[in-house]
Amino acid sequence: MKFADFISTKAIRSELVSESKEAVIRELVQSLLDAGDISPDSQEDIVAAIMKREELGSTGIGRGVAVPHTKHASVSKLVGTVGVSVDGVDFNSLDGEKVQLFFLLVSPPERPGDHLRALENISRQLRDDSFCRFLKQSRTTEDVQQLLEEADNNHFV
Repeated sequence: MKFADFISTKAIRSELVSESKEAVIRELVQSLLDAGDISPDSQEDIVAAIMKREELGSTGIGRGVAVPHTKHASVSKLVGTVGVSVDGVDFNSLDGEKVQLFFLLVSPPERPGDHLRALENISRQLRDDSFCRFLKQSRTTEDVQQLLEEADNNHFV
């Protein structure tokens, strides 16, 4: 699975303004709504589901990265977005560091394989220090899109 298979390019946020965990999740879910990838009537429920998942354990996986995610019946296919925070956000990460890179995923409950493949793709790409460094330095949506395309074309791993 590639980023192009699930990242909504219209929903990418290269300069997040939120400064808290819930605010970042709300901002990224709003970006999916603005891009037409989720319905307005499911927005609050998706935020609540992601926050409930965070209660089980932070999706801040370390090295400045978090992958908040949930399964939700309102989506018919896996959809995700990317957010970059210049200053970082306290996300209760496993390593205690602030998070600058966010990959938010929402997938239909009946498609767990897609959900897992997306998480695998993200974690594989994020092992590459160059990819992470360049993504953290991205200041435009186009920069983020280009890096995702390069990752899809195996320019990093």
